[in-house]
Amino acid sequence: MPTAPTDDELELIRRSGVALRVGRLSLSAGTGSYRVKASMARMAHALGVDRHEAQVTLTEITTTSHRGRSFRTEVSEVRRVGVNADRLADLEILVSDLERDARTTGEEITVERATAELDRIAAKPPLYPALVNAIWSGMACAAFAFLNNGGPVEIGTVFVGAALGQLVRRAMLHRGYNQFGVTMLAAAVAAFTYLGLVELLQAAGAIEGRHQAGYVSAVLFLIPGFALVTAALDLARLDFSAGLTRLVYALMILVSAALSLWAVSSIVGLAPDPATPLDLDPGVLLVLRFAASFLGVLGFALMFNSPWRMALLAATVGMLANVGRLELIAAGFAAQSAAAMAALVVGVLAAYAAPRIHVPRVTISVPAVVIMVPGATAYRAVFHLADGATILALSYTVQAALVVVALSIGLAVARMLTDRTWAFDR
Repeated sequence: MPTAPTDDELELIRRSGVALRVGRLSLSAGTGSYRVKASMARMAHALGVDRHEAQVTLTEITTTSHRGRSFRTEVSEVRRVGVNADRLADLEILVSDLERDARTTGEEITVERATAELDRIAAKPPLYPALVNAIWSGMACAAFAFLNNGGPVEIGTVFVGAALGQLVRRAMLHRGYNQFGVTMLAAAVAAFTYLGLVELLQAAGAIEGRHQAGYVSAVLFLIPGFALVTAALDLARLDFSAGLTRLVYALMILVSAALSLWAVSSIVGLAPDPATPLDLDPGVLLVLRFAASFLGVLGFALMFNSPWRMALLAATVGMLANVGRLELIAAGFAAQSAAAMAALVVGVLAAYAAPRIHVPRVTISVPAVVIMVPGATAYRAVFHLADGATILALSYTVQAALVVVALSIGLAVARMLTDRTWAFDR
């Protein structure tokens, strides 16, 4: 006959549940498994748990908490995956504060206090309403349009198309629709909006020539940059169960958007070919690249629900690194070499700047790196693959893959140089 749990066992159950909740909130906010495990372990230690171990994938967490001779194993599933930088920052501050209080007083943090704080974080609404969030998306993609050699027409119409696409995407995701279906719909809305606006302007005689090349930039808000980067960091930590599942998720999102773009292209009879470089004075081009890089990273950071201080720091770091990358490419460096060096700069700057405003470095480094992810190249790869141009598709695939791998290597090396837990395999 089963015996009732003792008071110590009941207390361990409560404390283990709080630590697991930290993990669930962190995972649903988009961070990598390393940060999820670390946050849970630190919270468990502050609550008086002797040892805490966890296995984390993209959507599942398995934890075991030890206290004395008792242990508690729990399994939890997180079905909604997104990015919420503000929540990640709040959780980092909470765990650090509770850990410091426990160390200073020499007493364990109570379950009631930790639960109340987690309730507050979980109930916190997004910083920006849906329409404002859509504007940040439009701003980021408009900056991408310029960096992809777009002119004023492309920049303006991309802004509208990307904003409308993000508005549809956010509304449907909040209603629980399938992410891959939503991604395809949002991509179609953004691309059709862009092409429709261009056609209207041409019919009205306001513009001349072809401006269809910018419609690829209109769907770049769908690039799963956070998932790609955190997947690479998980793999660098030899956490294959988390890294591979996150990488597959990112690729499925990317393919969903690209196939939708291919369908739009097939309907209207266009191909997402690269645009001709703008004929600008080198000095003017450099200044505009600084501005576009800053606004692009700022838009992505704000779209990820970052507070302004966090977003401005990420934009500054990303601006310096991205313009440096573009200058290296112009000087003859391979795109992947320039990407690796730029990501290394981002990682080192984030390591020193993020702690000074008490936020996780991933909330600075990922938005700063997202603007370097070759989303347009990846979309073209899937487009040409679906269109049967295998050799051209393979060329674009290799280009995109090399740059993504280089970005990951740069960030991983930066972590190894600035974080002792990454420098040693333990």
